[in-house]
Amino acid sequence: MALDRASPNFGPRIKADQEQGLSLLVIHYTGMQTCAEALEHLCDPGAMVSAHLVIDLDGTVHRLVAETHRAWHAGKSYWRGISDVNSASIGIELVNPGHKFGYEPFPDPQIARLIEISEQIVASHHIPPAGVVGHSDVAPGRKADPGELFPWNRLAKAGLGLWPAPENSEISENPWTDLALIGYAVPGDPSRGGAILEPQTAEKDVIIAFQRHYLPEAISGVLDLQTQKRIHSVAEELS
Repeated sequence: MALDRASPNFGPRIKADQEQGLSLLVIHYTGMQTCAEALEHLCDPGAMVSAHLVIDLDGTVHRLVAETHRAWHAGKSYWRGISDVNSASIGIELVNPGHKFGYEPFPDPQIARLIEISEQIVASHHIPPAGVVGHSDVAPGRKADPGELFPWNRLAKAGLGLWPAPENSEISENPWTDLALIGYAVPGDPSRGGAILEPQTAEKDVIIAFQRHYLPEAISGVLDLQTQKRIHSVAEELS
């Protein structure tokens, strides 16, 4: 059951930028101290932001935008060749104060409900595991949510997103090529699988985004041996 609270902040999906269809599920945190505050913001026409769904701490679901519409949740983003992430995605906000107001673990009822809903969404739209991502993945440097406390491995066990098997001693011959394969915007020619980074996005931002998702115990922004091994392991999940 979902509670309806319509947000005016949506528009049509832009088909010209939706070659892969609806192929992404983007997870966010609200970054606000209460669900009521988040709903007010996401339904404020002056804020010009929204999401398809909001999930409260106890698992209560609030439906703001219909899946057929383009919610305004990802902003300027990129993933796996898609530059208009909003047109190709469903956006889900999890109530959490975020890094600004006292970031905390996501409670079990909230994650259980997220998994239940996400399973329905990916089955309905045939979204692949590589298409289940966080806001920080699609907007490195600009966004940090859902953050290093989000249980990506738990979602992956339910078939939602990638999670690497224990890595062997191998490292990526070219970690940036592997990061592009996974989906990140990386330095390089788009025709070779890369995406030109925005001027404000540093290579370090991309490494931090990867680490937040796949190496949360060691977020440094450094492309060290451990990170290269983890990149290789995640890329192998796509081979």
